[in-house]
Amino acid sequence: MSKSENFKRVAVSIFAIPVIIAAGYFGGYFFFAFVLLIGLLSFYEFSLLAKQKNANANFTLGGIIIFVLLLNSYEHFTDQFTLILLSSLVLLAAELFRNKGSAIYNLGATFLGIFYIGIFSSSLILLREFYSGNPETNIYGAYLIISILASIWLGDSAAYYGGITFGRHKLFLRVSPKKSWEGAVFGFIFSVGTLILAKVLILDFMSWTNAIIIGVIIGLVGQIGDLVESLLKRDSAIKDSSSLIPGHGGFFDRFDSLLFSAPAIWIYLRYFG
Repeated sequence: MSKSENFKRVAVSIFAIPVIIAAGYFGGYFFFAFVLLIGLLSFYEFSLLAKQKNANANFTLGGIIIFVLLLNSYEHFTDQFTLILLSSLVLLAAELFRNKGSAIYNLGATFLGIFYIGIFSSSLILLREFYSGNPETNIYGAYLIISILASIWLGDSAAYYGGITFGRHKLFLRVSPKKSWEGAVFGFIFSVGTLILAKVLILDFMSWTNAIIIGVIIGLVGQIGDLVESLLKRDSAIKDSSSLIPGHGGFFDRFDSLLFSAPAIWIYLRYFG
């Protein structure tokens, strides 16, 4: 990365990180708007990737469905399975009238985008609202989200700079030629370490076991999410999902690990934590 690109990366981070933390802290529709921004723009960028493979995802209808899924995660006006069934019926019927190349490619791209990005991003709202049943514990969701974000950010940075400095052995050459095992280990250690520090500072309501396991999930699943997005970009012969975030690429690039980690963390807390 050039010095100018690195400067842009740092400058954007200095501006964006406090805004994102504030959205996570205050929750409600502030956090909903943040997640909606991630969901819609990531879906848009995913549609661009699909376009390179001659698949015309239904961005308009898919975007509406993602909005409804996210809103339902916050308002709980019905169960998600009902919405998924209804959305599937509508998407399949709508493709009859589009006449834009291969219906199978189009539907495949649209469904994948909704399931991958829409449902995964809804997990972020579920995590923020995980402790919202009691006004006294609602702030716990804020601390959890902030800790997850910090773990991902520090883990990503450690993986990047650790890989540049010590990287010798390729992690997954076919998918991401620049990533190394050394960088992955650095990322994992910092992800877990961040959750341990968060447990000491703000996650006092959480057991040590849960804090460490969440750190492990981020350190492992988050990096898998980064590789999955790299696989999609490589298949589409695109370096970055977009250039919407200077120095960082696109929203899909920036939040791929978060999107992949969120449902795994929610499943763990819901059924085991």
